[in-house]
Amino acid sequence: MSLQSIHLRKILKIMYLHGPDRISELRKDIRADIRRANGDDEGGGDFYGPFWSDAKDHVFNIRDLSEQTEIRISVNDRRKVLYTQLRDGFLLWWDRRRRWTNQPFIPADKIKRTCRLPGIDADIKFENILSVRDGRDEEHFVYPYWFPEPELSEEAARLALWALACAFPQVSPGEIRVLDVIRGRTFASSSDRNPLIGNEASLFKERFDRAVEDWMKLRSEYGDG
Repeated sequence: MSLQSIHLRKILKIMYLHGPDRISELRKDIRADIRRANGDDEGGGDFYGPFWSDAKDHVFNIRDLSEQTEIRISVNDRRKVLYTQLRDGFLLWWDRRRRWTNQPFIPADKIKRTCRLPGIDADIKFENILSVRDGRDEEHFVYPYWFPEPELSEEAARLALWALACAFPQVSPGEIRVLDVIRGRTFASSSDRNPLIGNEASLFKERFDRAVEDWMKLRSEYGDG
């Protein structure tokens, strides 16, 4: 069952989708799970990962994100709308909304982990985190949520921040941000806007268990695959 080994951003997406969109996403996941079980999984295009690699290169002045996005679109113009949204949202945040002014920016130590959160019967993956050290030798860690829908709500962001704090206890919560890439919006538990309120563990479990229940009901429609 794929929900038992899943990226944080993907389970957030599933937990906060509603109605037909939620059912569609779960069915897509179930079909992928069946293909993997049958040894027929051919992977599929990961178009978010390449974009995020370009975005990180932009931060460290290795490549220009706008130029790289045009190259990506020239190779696969079916992703033009999505890549344009990702580029514009990221640059909105990076160029106008970021609070770090102490350049130059250099890579900080990478953080990456798969672990079980309290009360959650699943291996949650925490990957593709942007790790930055600024001119004052202060570290910043940015976790990307890059899906067009649903928009990352303040509640969903709180769950993400709680999960990241659980996964990386060695990192100060004040150094962690969650970025809704397309909308160019960041969330931080250290700010007055997005403080944790203490119910994140129970709320995550409630929403996760409901997603698993829905997944299992839909999976039964496919028989033994």
